[in-house]
Amino acid sequence: MKSVNPYIAPRERMIVEQLAARGVRDERVLDAMRHVAREAFVPPELREMAYADRPLPLGEGQTISQPYIVGAMTEALGLEGGENVLEIGTGSGYAAAVLSHIARVVHSVERLPVLARRARETLRRLGYDSVAVIEGDGTLGWLPAAPYDAIVATAEGPGIPPSLRAQLKPGGRLVMPVEDATCGQALVRLVRGDDGKDRVESIQPVRFVPLIGAEGWPEEDAWLARMRIGARENAAEGS
Repeated sequence: MKSVNPYIAPRERMIVEQLAARGVRDERVLDAMRHVAREAFVPPELREMAYADRPLPLGEGQTISQPYIVGAMTEALGLEGGENVLEIGTGSGYAAAVLSHIARVVHSVERLPVLARRARETLRRLGYDSVAVIEGDGTLGWLPAAPYDAIVATAEGPGIPPSLRAQLKPGGRLVMPVEDATCGQALVRLVRGDDGKDRVESIQPVRFVPLIGAEGWPEEDAWLARMRIGARENAAEGS
């Protein structure tokens, strides 16, 4: 008798209750997340929580974002298929796998070697051959494959790194969390204008780990950024 995959039902509930119910409508995004086995990207001891409505720890002080955030950020990129995409912050490789179901190719830069190796192995094992994982400073982008149709960063910076903007095609979209005076962190989308004038809009308040690098937070300031996040979360819980 053929065994039933125990993760199929939780994955479908994630699509309905965590994504569609909160406004993620792009069928390309919903279909991509329906086909990616999130349980394969989380630590073995946390697989029962793979489809929980929350981020999960990956080690090295990093997390895999909650499913809704992955869906919302992917939708904000406005992918239609066939794009060249740059991801900053590979983490587990889950978001890169989701992107690869829509985009032609995904280049993903990870600062931490242990996470880069782990994600590369997972993606290779699962057959995601259109994803390339690069170890390096993601705030500087990845010039060899530029320009990009879309760029997404999965960590919060003090602003949008100039190198990332420069590696966008005219009309390209960049989505990332940045420091915000009113809500702490905001997810923003930048559309690079053909005339050199960019359009930037705030999408929603978010909470991400700091983006460390030459055009992000300095390593020595990262703990301050983490403290700010913790203080805001504690204040919200107490309100």
